[in-house]
Amino acid sequence: MTHPVRSRLGVLLGSTTPPEQIGKHAAAVESAGFGELWLPEDYFFLGGVAGAALALGATSHIPVGIGVVSSVVRHPALLAMEIGTLARAYPGRLLPGIGHGVPGWTAQMGLTQQSPMSALRETLTGVRALLNGDTVDAEGRFATFRGVRITHPVPEPVPLFTGVLGDKGLELTGRLADGLLVSALAPVEYVRAARRKLDAAAEAAGRDERIAISVLAATNVTRDPGQVPATRAALRDVLAFYLAATGPSPLFGAVGANERLADMLSRGGAETVAAEMPEEWLDVFGIVGGQDTARARIQEYLDAGADNVAIATVVADGAEETLATVGELTGEFTR
Repeated sequence: MTHPVRSRLGVLLGSTTPPEQIGKHAAAVESAGFGELWLPEDYFFLGGVAGAALALGATSHIPVGIGVVSSVVRHPALLAMEIGTLARAYPGRLLPGIGHGVPGWTAQMGLTQQSPMSALRETLTGVRALLNGDTVDAEGRFATFRGVRITHPVPEPVPLFTGVLGDKGLELTGRLADGLLVSALAPVEYVRAARRKLDAAAEAAGRDERIAISVLAATNVTRDPGQVPATRAALRDVLAFYLAATGPSPLFGAVGANERLADMLSRGGAETVAAEMPEEWLDVFGIVGGQDTARARIQEYLDAGADNVAIATVVADGAEETLATVGELTGEFTR
């Protein structure tokens, strides 16, 4: 059996994308030759499942991912029902992602869990079993199943991704999931370490299959060399916002940046980070500059063990130019 050639470059639609424009943007991404499209579920912006349905309906072959739903927002039976509906309607094209959820957002809904890892594990195992057509009876720390069986299981396995950062989450992913969606702002060093940890966890669990890694990359690039300084300046402010909102994390710890970031945040917020962050952080935590720089940076992620790199156009004014510039590279990175 031959497999179609697919670009290893993808796109993440921004969470502020108006729902009525998802179909148009999805069709444009597919037409440009990108190999994956991810829809976010950031609370309280777009619904990831509904957004994926709109994108799938507007396209013909591009895989569409949900990146990512929180394991605590829907009962696993409801999530399996929604995933199964889309997976059967669009066979082989859905990439569901499941994570813990941003603590501040889940707290707003009164959904804070004492053991987020248990919730993620029970969601992954419950969703997998239900999609396979099993009847599930289980009493977990997070989810209860009493003779639950979905009417429309999926004939072919649905690849389940996680959106996790820490070592425990990576170990769980290697044991139970099919892929990892790496959050934007990840340095290459984090991806390289995650690849090793996933492979080790999968081997320890007796799994032969490779755990896929799709990296979301905060990107602002241009084809005009004269616009590179402005492109870098625009990304700086956006990165500062996300660095301040995220705070020290395993992503930034991979390059020893947590202590410096914590010091900045102890004295201020995003404005302090924007003013004091080293210039090289733009190149460590994003893809920024000209097309040749973007090409080289994408290759670094792939060499580090990523299977796909999805461009996140975090600078609104530069989104069109970024997609056009990276879109010209889709044929260079294929599987």
